[in-house]
Amino acid sequence: MAIPITVLDCDLLLYGRGHRTLDRFKLDDVTDEYLMSMYGFPRQFIYYLVELLGASLSRPTQRSRAISPETQILAALGFYTSGSFQTRMGDAIGISQASMSRCVANVTEALVERATQFIRFPSDETSVQALKDEFYGLAGMPGVIGVVDCIHVAIKAPNAEDLSYVNRKGLHSLNCLMVCDIRGALMTVETNWPGSLQDYAVLQQSSLSSHFEAGIHKDSWLLGDSSFSLRTWLMTPLHIPETPAEYRYNMAHSATHSVIEKTFRTLCSRFRCLDGSKGALQYSPEKSSHIILACCVLHNISLEHGMDVWSSPMTGPMEQPPEEEYEHMESLDLEADRIRQELMLTHFS
Repeated sequence: MAIPITVLDCDLLLYGRGHRTLDRFKLDDVTDEYLMSMYGFPRQFIYYLVELLGASLSRPTQRSRAISPETQILAALGFYTSGSFQTRMGDAIGISQASMSRCVANVTEALVERATQFIRFPSDETSVQALKDEFYGLAGMPGVIGVVDCIHVAIKAPNAEDLSYVNRKGLHSLNCLMVCDIRGALMTVETNWPGSLQDYAVLQQSSLSSHFEAGIHKDSWLLGDSSFSLRTWLMTPLHIPETPAEYRYNMAHSATHSVIEKTFRTLCSRFRCLDGSKGALQYSPEKSSHIILACCVLHNISLEHGMDVWSSPMTGPMEQPPEEEYEHMESLDLEADRIRQELMLTHFS
């Protein structure tokens, strides 16, 4: 006897016909511990994201079935924090891996649209002075308003011929330039630079450099490591310190610069899609750049909501080229060298 076989439309079973939203998964039905373990963020934070992004995620669509903003956000958070489109993640909220991919794209673009709302450099004198005071209180380094560094995020090869994204370790990556304050809040993020560019070249071509070269922040500077060139607005460590003042300067510089190293560890620990543990981001450079930026936006929003930047479990930073592999950038800026010498004489002698 022949047995009739019916092919079921699983999406149809889940969503039904017509323009509806999926609400199979209810936040109120699960514990805070479950939300933290699966999606990396507490309930109230997720509710805030729904309120923040809801309008963008509810835009009219040509698809006959729409997924609710709440579910889209959970899917994206699951990917950002785990680094993979796991079947169990989709099963938990009732969507397929293909739908999860669309959710990640939608939420990513919604967060990128709001990047300037949450990632910005203070411009008023009171806020700038507060930055200086906080950094000075950390290790005695005066005039600092931010710490700058670059981090590589692995991506899939765009194509066999394009070598611009191949870094010095032979891997395809984006070299991302970031500046943070003493709390680890990101004030500048540029995620679009190809991995073949060394840190000093990224900074040289960046919007950040143009901003500081315009002289907007007088008597203030960033701190950068020896992969950057000394500038009037960027203080770097001495390659070979000789005097006690130079040693003290380098020690204060190292202690202050460690803030961004810690921030990078936290970013990669909280957002496992960035750390390479589940492989490279399987997107074009442009889409990968947006995912990185979206994670940075979430990082700053979490700080605004009282989530300690250092609270994430730290499993170590994403693998970076060791410091000694960098060619030390000798200063060709006499004025910058004068400023650094005066800084050491005045504050570290």
